[in-house]
Amino acid sequence: MIQINLLPGQKRKAGGAERRFKIPDLRTIVTQIKDPWLIGAVAVAVVAIGGNLLLFGINGARLARVKKQYDAVTIEKRRYDKVVDEKRKQERSRDSLAAEMAIIRSIDADRYVWPHMLDQITKALPPYTWLTTVQFVGAGPAAGQPAPSGTPQPADTTSGPKTVSVSIDGRTVDIQAYTTFLRQLSASPWFTDVYPTNASTVIESDRPVTAFNVTARYRVADLVYIHTVPLVQSVR
Repeated sequence: MIQINLLPGQKRKAGGAERRFKIPDLRTIVTQIKDPWLIGAVAVAVVAIGGNLLLFGINGARLARVKKQYDAVTIEKRRYDKVVDEKRKQERSRDSLAAEMAIIRSIDADRYVWPHMLDQITKALPPYTWLTTVQFVGAGPAAGQPAPSGTPQPADTTSGPKTVSVSIDGRTVDIQAYTTFLRQLSASPWFTDVYPTNASTVIESDRPVTAFNVTARYRVADLVYIHTVPLVQSVR
């Protein structure tokens, strides 16, 4: 198809010419706007957008700081969790050892009953006095209750704390030694409820002596009177 240009000096652009995008001139646009309300709305929009961008930056920095603190606290918590677990494990071991020690103490308390009793009876024995019988008569009521009169009662099967009761038979050539024995035996921290049951004069080896019987109850003395020593001692 043939095209004839009837207007000299003007050239028709080719249909496939490339179109370029031009940035609008803002100054021209601003000079064309005469409405103050529109100008105020645009200013408010600009301030709002700037404020939001500023708040976004501040919140981002604060979030980064908080996240850093959270990571540090998490690491510290993990470390303390290990310490707490170790502490609980040590407490369980301590409770187990305390229970075992309580069982050992209870066994030792029953194991050394007779050594303590014989030691205290020997210390309370005055001169010119000897013993003929020291025998177990049963477990009676708790210490502090009144002892029955007369012959010691058999073992008590009722519930409650029990104490070991013993019967002591002896001889003395001096009645004052008998009262001294009672007084010293009552003062022992390992005995309670010391009672004389009978005292009579008998002939032994052609001589008159006083035969007596005393009942007493064993109790565990206060820790002030208990002294422990090692089984093995170094000798220099």
